[in-house]
Amino acid sequence: QVQLVESGGGLVQAGGSLRLTCAASGNMFSARNVGWDRQAPGKQREMVATITYTVSTNYANSVLGRFTISRDNAKGTVYLQMNTLKPEDTAVYYCSAGSPYSSGPPAFWGRGTQVTVSS
Repeated sequence: QVQLVESGGGLVQAGGSLRLTCAASGNMFSARNVGWDRQAPGKQREMVATITYTVSTNYANSVLGRFTISRDNAKGTVYLQMNTLKPEDTAVYYCSAGSPYSSGPPAFWGRGTQVTVSS
């Protein structure tokens, strides 16, 4: 089992930056793909960024070049650095983790952290 707790959300002006943090408890964190999704009001949840246990990254086109995902296996933590934020980035951001050594979909989710970008 893995528990994920997100933090770092808040209100920021367009063009600003935020760093989200996801703290994971449980075993085999270093063997899991982890990532961030988001869901805006009235919209479907979408993938934002993922980082595999081999430290390969993938980003949604809408955030490419502005967001950076990273992980610290020693701390069991995954980060999402968000720069040049836009109002359309406003959403609840969720951290996810997969099963050990699996390329399948996420098996665990956090409760989310709200990010609001004002214009």
